[in-house]
Amino acid sequence: MFSLAYVSVAAVPFSNPQLIELLEKSRVNNEALGVTGMLLYKDGRFLQAIEGDEDSVKSLMAKISADPRHRDIAILLQGAIARREFPDWSMGFANLNLPGVLSIPGYSNFLSTPLTREYFTENLPAAKELLFLFKKSRL
Repeated sequence: MFSLAYVSVAAVPFSNPQLIELLEKSRVNNEALGVTGMLLYKDGRFLQAIEGDEDSVKSLMAKISADPRHRDIAILLQGAIARREFPDWSMGFANLNLPGVLSIPGYSNFLSTPLTREYFTENLPAAKELLFLFKKSRL
């Protein structure tokens, strides 16, 4: 099993309908590939974790890297894992711009966290912490 987490900037900020469309397509594609994960969106930026067979994850990352909707992609973490962290989700999702997000316990720690390469390069554990916070809130 292989896991990869990255951040990217949307070439153009996504509207809620565009995010839903992206999520629906990602779930179908990920199920076909046997890939699971979590996607967070905030202020035109993405933080995503994907996991599965190493070849599938790397192939998907190559596809994401070639997608013109993304720019300034930075891989934060990658490597072998003992088990999936998001086994039940072809793609879990949270739009961190929505007001309801503020009520998630522990989220206040991340109210000012920018989903940027610079922030997470200096604070790698924070990327995992943020993803797992939303995983826990969805269970």
